[in-house]
Amino acid sequence: MALHIELAPNERIIVGDAAIRNGSRRTKLTIETRAKVLRERDIIFESEADTPCKRLYLTIEEAYFAADPTEAEDRFIVQANEVMGAVPSMGPYIARIYMKMSRGEGGFFRALKEAQALVAYEAELLRMDVGPVRTPVPTGEAVSAVRFG
Repeated sequence: MALHIELAPNERIIVGDAAIRNGSRRTKLTIETRAKVLRERDIIFESEADTPCKRLYLTIEEAYFAADPTEAEDRFIVQANEVMGAVPSMGPYIARIYMKMSRGEGGFFRALKEAQALVAYEAELLRMDVGPVRTPVPTGEAVSAVRFG
């Protein structure tokens, strides 16, 4: 099944290993073979990953495009446990992301979509300025009902 994408003027997209920028007019693309595709609006660049959840999103991006995502998956587990240790209410978001990642083909793309909700939740908490949220977590104990690794 072909993937149809309409790009806005100057919009960027990643298709496999290629970064593509549209010209000055709206363009319709049809991708006829299986390829890893990510639109500019769904990309967080390393320079923009300035919060723990954005760094987690970046790790999922890396796993999505990697030929062997094992290293990125391991980094995700470490980061996810750190985030849940700091803000336990993020556990359900992270659990949903992990479930999507574990589903095999297409899982990382779905995990990215789920991670967008986590980044939005983090932004909401940061806007609320709830003060310090880090609580000490004893080594080796679960930080919430969900723990990975």
